[in-house]
Amino acid sequence: MRVLIIGTGYVGLNTGVALAYLGNQVTCLDVNAERIAQLQVGQAPFYEPHLAEFLPLVANNLSFASSYVQIDLAQMDVAFIAVGTPSNPDGSANLDYLHKAAEDIAANLQEDSQLIVINKSTVPIGSGNWVAAIIREHYLHLHQQKANGLISVVSMPEFLKQGEALKDSFYPDRVIIGSDNPEATEKLLALYQPIIQQSFEAPSGLPRPEGLQDVPVLVCDLVSAEMIKYAANAFLALKISYINEIGRLTAKIGGDIKAVAAGIGMDKRIGPAWLDAGIGWGGSCFGKDTAALISTAAEYRVEMPIIEAAREVNYGMRNGVVEALQDHLKILKGKRIALLGFSFKPDTDDLRDSPSVDIAKGLLQRGAVVRAHDPVALNNARSQYGHLGIEFCDTVARAVEGADAIVLATAWREYLEMDWSLLPRVLVYDGRNVLDREKLSALGFEVISVGR
Repeated sequence: MRVLIIGTGYVGLNTGVALAYLGNQVTCLDVNAERIAQLQVGQAPFYEPHLAEFLPLVANNLSFASSYVQIDLAQMDVAFIAVGTPSNPDGSANLDYLHKAAEDIAANLQEDSQLIVINKSTVPIGSGNWVAAIIREHYLHLHQQKANGLISVVSMPEFLKQGEALKDSFYPDRVIIGSDNPEATEKLLALYQPIIQQSFEAPSGLPRPEGLQDVPVLVCDLVSAEMIKYAANAFLALKISYINEIGRLTAKIGGDIKAVAAGIGMDKRIGPAWLDAGIGWGGSCFGKDTAALISTAAEYRVEMPIIEAAREVNYGMRNGVVEALQDHLKILKGKRIALLGFSFKPDTDDLRDSPSVDIAKGLLQRGAVVRAHDPVALNNARSQYGHLGIEFCDTVARAVEGADAIVLATAWREYLEMDWSLLPRVLVYDGRNVLDREKLSALGFEVISVGR
């Protein structure tokens, strides 16, 4: 099929690459001309495992444009809207980019268009109807006639994990299609048939998970599909905050949260996934989506105390790191703290809502000297947070030089596998509960862990 992707962020670009690999003719459109110029010469604009290798592999099926002048919308079968929906100060989703994308589609529709518009961005409940209304009203304003039959708007929420975005694109847990139009539904089922049936040849470097034969599909109404995305992310956020809250009590009574998590995870109704106690979640989804869900609920006079509590617990974990360091070091003024990891999770250079940022700010406010290292996110860190007074270090050795404490904030494999015997014997805060406590203790480190 002929596919247009509007937006070349994590969702848009990885979706486009996967669909191009499956043989579709894909055009990725973004108003960021600098990003498009990078992509046109085969350079990935952000770090995501396998993405750089895939771009030349799918070059024959993938093209890039920075303007609708460069494409023929009438020739497109489907158009995915994958633009950003960042949070407003009140927690609601900022829909400016989504509104602009809808207006641009309306402005470029042709009389013979039969375009399926797919909301791939995480959008507030009701946005599908809203996007359809914008397109139809703007088309009427521009052309003085109705856009009857020219478009269908559906929802296909994404469930991509940064660091595993291409893997999740090829081997998703489920495919959700929210549509009130049977013809549009059938077309999308056809587009995703190779993924649903797992009939494509697995790409080199991304082998098909053992035992995966097909992918579950749910076709539902548009509003329910939008709710599924928010409900899924909110539940995962809840699960992480829950184990962190249990971890705080477990530590007080002298237990080990790893044992507790293993024990409750054996219950099939609970499961072991997402029960890793630590300094909490960050990134572009959980914080934004839980805030948007609370904001949407308020519009309908519905309270969300459980989700509000999950947010409170999560963001409290960050301040807890600073307080724990102060408890052990007594005075933070003038103390040197090394932060290992600045991205919100491994295998990405994304700093959005990263726990490291808030931890660094809290330490600086108390007079500490903060040095930070990250395997891939240093350029982003320097450009976004260089003004804070953090020293961003190119090597771990520089970050820990003269340190009074080390905080493992991101569980990069590099930190887990490095030779800790070469580091100064200081206080270590294991913010992800991934280090070998016994080994480090034997080397002379004092180790603090979450819930242990």
